[in-house]
Amino acid sequence: MPVPDAAEDLALLVEAARGAGRIAARYFRDDPETWDKPDGTGPVTEADLAVDDMLRDRLSAARPGYGWLSEETPDSPERLTAERVFVVDPIDGTRAFIEGSSAFSHSLAVVEGGEVIAAVVYLPIRGKLYAASRGGGATLNDDPIRASATADLEGAVVLATKPSLSAEHWPRGVPQVTRVYRPSLAYRMALVGEGRFDAMLSFRATWEWDIAAGALIIAEAGGQVTDAAGAPLRFNAEVPQVPGVLAAGAALHGPLLAARG
Repeated sequence: MPVPDAAEDLALLVEAARGAGRIAARYFRDDPETWDKPDGTGPVTEADLAVDDMLRDRLSAARPGYGWLSEETPDSPERLTAERVFVVDPIDGTRAFIEGSSAFSHSLAVVEGGEVIAAVVYLPIRGKLYAASRGGGATLNDDPIRASATADLEGAVVLATKPSLSAEHWPRGVPQVTRVYRPSLAYRMALVGEGRFDAMLSFRATWEWDIAAGALIIAEAGGQVTDAAGAPLRFNAEVPQVPGVLAAGAALHGPLLAARG
């Protein structure tokens, strides 16, 4: 059987993301059952688990040879030997979901050889579906998107938490940027790909499922994404984390990295 190309995998992700959105919408603002994860990494709801179950069943049935990495599924070393791997966050921004905010998303990606080849970030309540395939460009609701062309660090609008702009991360001085925030990391990355914001920063260890889809969306929109030290991102690692993320339009990424010293 021929290996699906990136566009075929993208079509599968789009269909699955829309299905995830329908499930999430049934629980949204309906007081879903919620638990705290035992490892202290945050809350999880019955909606997260229902979406995860559906995505795992649907995607694995369609691509039985692919590995599986999801925030809500116990990890298995079998994915490390798979040629392609689904990297999924069933609901990114669970706290926002619990609070009734529409800024949560579903983040779905296919990784091959450490690189993302197909990606979707979907905000079902807001009706925003970001998508990208390797070499195929990036879109929002099927319209092409481009990352910001801003090159001047001063005055750039950056998506980041408050701690990301503390002095400890900027030995040369905190840059004079305008900080804004959105609760879903995947959504923040998609917004950079859309060009609505100039950059996004995270200096904490970051799970692959939060950023894999957004990384391809930004790259295919003409932006640049690295870890916080400027190294290329690789996915499907044994420990599926990267040491922070720095993403921006291509002209701004270098100045941001240089500002960190």
